[in-house]
Amino acid sequence: MSYKRLIPCIFIAKGKAVKWFDDHTVIAEDAIGLAKNYSDNGADELIVFDLSDADDEHDEAIDLIKRMNRVIRIPMVVGGNIKRQEDIKKILYAGAKRAMVNFSKQDSVKLIEEAAKRFGKEKLAVSLNDFDALFKHQHVIQDCSSEIVFMHRLDLNSVVNVTEVPCVIVTDTMEERELFKILKSSGVRGLSGKYISQVDMDFVAFKEKCAQEDIQMTTFESMMEFSQFKTNDQGLIPVVVQHYKTQEVLMLAYMNEEAFYHTIKTGKMTYYSRSRQQLWVKGETSGHFQYVKSLTIDCDCDTLLAKVDQVGAACHTGNPTCFFQPLAGNDYDETNPLRVFESVYATIADRKEHPKEGSYTNYLFEKGIDKILKKVGEEATEVVIAAKNPNPEEVKYELSDFLYHAMVLMVLKGITWEDIIKELADR
Repeated sequence: MSYKRLIPCIFIAKGKAVKWFDDHTVIAEDAIGLAKNYSDNGADELIVFDLSDADDEHDEAIDLIKRMNRVIRIPMVVGGNIKRQEDIKKILYAGAKRAMVNFSKQDSVKLIEEAAKRFGKEKLAVSLNDFDALFKHQHVIQDCSSEIVFMHRLDLNSVVNVTEVPCVIVTDTMEERELFKILKSSGVRGLSGKYISQVDMDFVAFKEKCAQEDIQMTTFESMMEFSQFKTNDQGLIPVVVQHYKTQEVLMLAYMNEEAFYHTIKTGKMTYYSRSRQQLWVKGETSGHFQYVKSLTIDCDCDTLLAKVDQVGAACHTGNPTCFFQPLAGNDYDETNPLRVFESVYATIADRKEHPKEGSYTNYLFEKGIDKILKKVGEEATEVVIAAKNPNPEEVKYELSDFLYHAMVLMVLKGITWEDIIKELADR
């Protein structure tokens, strides 16, 4: 049995979230906040439809989607107003897992064939609202896309017989029995539409109903029961928490049985507070949630290691990690690229806030954006010239100059290395 996903959809019109394709009643002025709400409360993916017609509105929607991607922790599929390869590129660079090509439009076959060669079929989905296009272009869809999004209820058994491409159903039905029927179809990997996209949708509760219907939903499942763990006298097990990307150790906390299963159920790190003697979801008051990437147990079964996607700072002091107070030795790794970049960035930011006489960095900030951009351009040219010479040392030197000036620009624009890393990871 394949795992099924709950995938709310957001329809964007004039920068706002509206009700449906043909109903532009505003349901949320803040489409970014709506996307974050879905992500924080148990949705597995997100579909975004850009309902704009004009190019300038389309560009505004792309910018909105980019900002959406910065606050969500789930994959995103984006479609609507895709007319050319450049539109697909913009959508993928905005952070979408897939760009969705509408097969009810002319030239869609040529568009997706070219896009599959350029970006790969795993980056593409197709949207359909009838069977004709599927029957007519099934081989193209099979060869050039990795997902089909059907716009309403259809004969799902026929879909399975025509194609092996996984399907997501976007339906307007609000009947749970009908939704269960759709999810039970072997060809369906996800459910979307009006019911799943309710602003106050309780994804966890609906997944429990699906489980009662023997529908296996995408969720975490422990390979061991909590009773198999070696706990202390209070029935607690320590949890070492680590950032899944940087591998930095963030904190140490404890779980009891209830906290463990709540973590498994919701995908948010949940602990037991020994001082308050109660459960607490990390980030419930601060917004600094920890989303589970993996849970492992040590050889003695008495300590858990949680790799998480950390929102904001892990420590209540505002520090990124709770382990920030040195006692002995020096653990600074001068070869860690991210630490070096962040150290130089921090120095530049400090110069901006606390100017130092004679500082070249302050000279750049005083001269302003035009001077900084001129230097970035000059240093980029120096990199190109150095690369034409046989000595790689010149390239190393010029790249270092370029990166420094680029960081000055980053500080000026309020862009952090975390922003850059997330952008690259999304791509």
